[in-house]
Amino acid sequence: SDYQQLSYNLNVNLCQGGPLKSQSLMKDSYTPDVFQKATIDPRHWHGRTINELGRWFEKYFLAINVQKAMKEKYG
Repeated sequence: SDYQQLSYNLNVNLCQGGPLKSQSLMKDSYTPDVFQKATIDPRHWHGRTINELGRWFEKYFLAINVQKAMKEKYG
């Protein structure tokens, strides 16, 4: 591990490029079958659908714009 870290630092500093082999704590923590079983549903994002997220962001930015307009008008 120390050797790999030293190798990574030398690679970045001397060669100005990223490592050929990257490490990930998540990949190191789970067995390969966990990633094979995982399915990605583009319509379902962390328990919320895309439409719900879109509505939330729309309300959020509308509130920010209202706050900016109130601040500009009333100081």
